Amino acid sequence: MKAKRGREVLTGEHFWQGDYACAEGAIAAGCRFFAGYPITPATEIAETMARRLPEVGGVYVQMEDELGSMAAVIGASYAGLKAMTATSGPGFSLMQENIGLAAMTETPCVVVDIMRGGPSTGQPTKPGQQDVMQAKWGSHGDYEIIALTPSSVQEMFDLTVEAFNLSEIYRVPVFVMADEVVAHMWERVTIPSQDKIQIATREKPKASPGEYAPFQPNKNLVPPMANFGEGYHFYATGLTHDETGHPQTSSAEAQQKLVHRLCDKIRKNAGKIIRVQKTLLDDADVAVVAYGITSRAALSAVRDARREGINAGLLRLITLWPFPETHVSELAKQADAILVPEMNYGQLVREVERAAKATEVTLLSKLGEDPHKPTEILDAIRRTHR
Repeated sequence: MKAKRGREVLTGEHFWQGDYACAEGAIAAGCRFFAGYPITPATEIAETMARRLPEVGGVYVQMEDELGSMAAVIGASYAGLKAMTATSGPGFSLMQENIGLAAMTETPCVVVDIMRGGPSTGQPTKPGQQDVMQAKWGSHGDYEIIALTPSSVQEMFDLTVEAFNLSEIYRVPVFVMADEVVAHMWERVTIPSQDKIQIATREKPKASPGEYAPFQPNKNLVPPMANFGEGYHFYATGLTHDETGHPQTSSAEAQQKLVHRLCDKIRKNAGKIIRVQKTLLDDADVAVVAYGITSRAALSAVRDARREGINAGLLRLITLWPFPETHVSELAKQADAILVPEMNYGQLVREVERAAKATEVTLLSKLGEDPHKPTEILDAIRRTHR
């Protein structure tokens, strides 16, 4: 469906590709700036934003590379726009330094990473889930981010909206970590009316310009944010700084106070952020922990296992970071074994092992081709149950 000029939300029923749904979710959330560089399998997001943003008064910029793209997103956000970029593995790697800058300057922004096979150039047209740990640890130093992972085209829309809301509330980079299959599949998407889409905006300072401290936090450890050009004079630097924004690179106290807050504003609010979906877990002896496209095969496998008399259940992770540690810990107290199918050689399974403690955790790894088949996960459930 072609959007009419000025129509910000394409309400109703659609048959969309995942990347299209992601772009439309960004528009619906209020995104009005996109800077990016084409890369398979995320290019359709950029193409859609290039067409749609001018229709709603936004700005699309084709950058020279992913380093510049992330820098432009930070600048646009500080100028008051909701801003986003989209990329895949190699481009995600190039963005990491400026992602660290965004974390340090507490810049609300959204980064969509459509995961493909790696490392390096890898398999541009094949799916993967190999960027999960890079999303958390890609830049240097201690900081926290939020990462969401959709498993359907509908969630490509819904979780992109949620990513913008979380970025505005917590002043943090938020990642949408989709795999190539979810990004390129076509499914029905239902878009509600604009007044029913929950939209969050950053908290604005109540202090006068002369009294404003740009990094003085509220009760949730998040500083109210003035935009450039609103009459507030302040510094935003990647250097260790105090609440006024001035560098304090020789102060151990300033470093401790700042870094603790950058981490704690996410860690202490994790209960508000984390989302999971539980299926057939009440009496599960074997629990499958999965995310993205893999969770769809896992759900089918769990239901087939039940028909065979195996008490299997599924914990689908919607939030990858902060990691749903409490949910996994509680699951481990009940289940005899946990199975983690991933399209990598073992990444999030390490977090599951840490949270599960003594409970047996098994990785079902798959690389280089199609996602896990339900029969493959069912066979692993059978082996685990024995």
